[in-house]
Amino acid sequence: MAEAHQAVAFQFTVSPDGIDLHLSHQALTEIYLSGVRSWKKRVIGLKNSVVTGVYPASLSSWLFVVIAILATMYTRSDPSMGLIAKIQEHLPCAVPDAWCRAVLFSTMLWLLLIFTMRMCLKQLLSYHRWMFEKHGKMSNTTKVWVALVRIFSGRKPLLYSYQGSLPNLPVPLIKDTVNRHLESVRPLMDDTEYERMTSLSEDFESGLGKRLQWYLKLKALWATNYVSDWWEEYVYLRGRSPIMVNSNYYGMDFMYVTPTPIQAARAGNSIHAYFLYRRKLNKEELKPTRIPGTVIPLCSAQCERMFNTTRIPGEETGKETDMHTQRADTRPAMPYTVQHWQDSDYIAVYHRGRYFRLRMYHAGRLLSPREIESQIQKILDDPSPPSKGEAKLGALTAGDRIPWAKARAKYFSSGVNKRSLDFIEKAAFFVTLDDDEQGGVADDPTRIDSYAKSLLHGKCYDRWFDKSFSVVYFKNGKMGLNGEHSWADAPVLSHAWQYVLTTDCFQLGYNAEGHCKGEVDSSLPGPQKLNWEIPPECEEQISGSLAVAQALADDVDVHVFSFEEFGKGKIKKCRVSPDAFIQLTLQLAHYRNQGRFCLTYEASMTRLFKEGRTETVRSCTNESCAFVRALEDVCRRLFHEASEKHQQLYRMAMTGAGIDRHLFCLYVVSKYLQVESPFLKEVLSEPWRLSTSQTPLQVEMFDLVNHPEYVSCGGGFGPVADDGYGVSYCALGEKMLSFHITCKHSCPNTDANTFGGEIRKALRDLLQLLSPEQAEPRKAAAQRPELKKDL
Repeated sequence: MAEAHQAVAFQFTVSPDGIDLHLSHQALTEIYLSGVRSWKKRVIGLKNSVVTGVYPASLSSWLFVVIAILATMYTRSDPSMGLIAKIQEHLPCAVPDAWCRAVLFSTMLWLLLIFTMRMCLKQLLSYHRWMFEKHGKMSNTTKVWVALVRIFSGRKPLLYSYQGSLPNLPVPLIKDTVNRHLESVRPLMDDTEYERMTSLSEDFESGLGKRLQWYLKLKALWATNYVSDWWEEYVYLRGRSPIMVNSNYYGMDFMYVTPTPIQAARAGNSIHAYFLYRRKLNKEELKPTRIPGTVIPLCSAQCERMFNTTRIPGEETGKETDMHTQRADTRPAMPYTVQHWQDSDYIAVYHRGRYFRLRMYHAGRLLSPREIESQIQKILDDPSPPSKGEAKLGALTAGDRIPWAKARAKYFSSGVNKRSLDFIEKAAFFVTLDDDEQGGVADDPTRIDSYAKSLLHGKCYDRWFDKSFSVVYFKNGKMGLNGEHSWADAPVLSHAWQYVLTTDCFQLGYNAEGHCKGEVDSSLPGPQKLNWEIPPECEEQISGSLAVAQALADDVDVHVFSFEEFGKGKIKKCRVSPDAFIQLTLQLAHYRNQGRFCLTYEASMTRLFKEGRTETVRSCTNESCAFVRALEDVCRRLFHEASEKHQQLYRMAMTGAGIDRHLFCLYVVSKYLQVESPFLKEVLSEPWRLSTSQTPLQVEMFDLVNHPEYVSCGGGFGPVADDGYGVSYCALGEKMLSFHITCKHSCPNTDANTFGGEIRKALRDLLQLLSPEQAEPRKAAAQRPELKKDL
């Protein structure tokens, strides 16, 4: 292993003859090449900023405008109608040549055209009626709108080309939000409770609500997005409970395929693929994300902090504590933030209680997959023991946030501990080399459940939960990831994950022995083991955080299953939205499991707007409850009404007309103004006993027709309420659905396996209801016996 002194550029010794200075040629070379790489990145960034700044026009269009103006002048015509001549009068310096003035006028005209095109595109993207039209029935207005969007969208956009053309998130009318909230809680309340809530709503709408709304509109005029900054700060960063399970989420590997059983080789290919993705991200070569099947762009701002990012814990004091407890504190506050660095040329690796720094560049180039495999193997073969207190250090990031913030400030703010912590926090991302074997076996579903639990929380100390994401490599070649939630939402990281999976298998590949392809440069410096000096007091804090995290991990019940009898293909043949179908399935399954309806959270994105993140779809509606109650009667009509209602709510959430983010921001304003609202207090304390989210699948990355075995099972998250369920689901191609269910063992009324069984039964019942002729069970795995092998 390379020691820490190998990282410095020079060494010196003091002798009676003076100071003997020894320069390290290798280190100076690496510093030089690192600087060259950094400057190349800045030049590319500057170029992309110019290209993005003039989009949807191009730099070549400037030359076209200039030539057109000069050609018109050559015919002795004045295309500027006298403006070229007047330019001379208003310039502080003389421009004697008329051709120079023409070029200046052409440039101004070109910039005006760009501004006009961007404003037109922004207005066009503010039109959302197309989303509310029935599938296959497009109005003439929408047809014209689609044509105009295509015209003004330009060609070959970069990742951030549309950022300046996206509209701002609108602030809904307070009357509309209050009415929608009342409608959403009606099926959950009896007449007396509903009358009381109606009275609170009316008092709020006619009184304090107007004042809070005024401040919110003022923020919307000034800020790019009136929700996102407060959402990140108050929902994520100021939270005091553990982010493990409660906030972080996980993603899984292929279900039926393990490309190689060699742990180091799998790490070599996928780590290399991550850096290829980061290169594309830095160069903005990734295509802008769009709504599937349309030309409508989505906001890409969340991509900026994917790599070289960590979450910094902080201790709330003073006004900050006032937001939660109404208690003042005079101590200076420690900042909490998401820290992002512009670049990082290494990753942090954990194995058997040791932390390593692994450089990913050598001689100015990215290491090949085979070289990364070799470096990972060196870490796996390293027999050195962990330093005192090092083995379970990561538990600090898994426990309560304030003890971690205090320990960080006290024990990791200087000396060797600060240097080592900086290496972890500034790394491109975090890697765990796990000694366990994980994955799933078709005949043993519990293996998949164990795999999901391992990715969700591991041993509570072998992940660095503050990093933007951690990649876990198991002993048998399986891998997965754990993502931190504050910097971005799951679909952003999911896109990178699916890119890595496809690049690993279909582009990089492995040789016949299962190793990465290529050769190894023998001059590569080895991984650098990080050093720590952990005092006994800090070890006690680590033990305390581990106890909290372990209790939380032991309480989590996880069940993952794939439903292969049918998928979204059959659902669409019934002329029903697959998402609405699954949401109504969950309502039916939950009612059968719990004997009651509950407030249901479904995450919907608001990335149609600049810096948009998510909004809540309240999936438990009057229509869905009426359908569930009438299931044994004639209820096909009620199903379609409930399905259409769900789609309506989803569309409204996507277009900025949701309920919960508006109410959340009104609550934040009330806290700043130090005024109490019984209505807002009650609304924001309502428990989400069923929290759901759909995992998007990037269909262009996977060929599930020819390679159905190369499908990932998606990912999941922990339950939001102690007595509720967390459900993540994904449509895997046209013929399969996957579900990730979580709850807590400490609640006697919840059980993940039982709820999974209710979901399976509800899926069959609903398909039987909608399309009896298609409801004959068809086991996909039985038709594909090759998929029955061990994962």
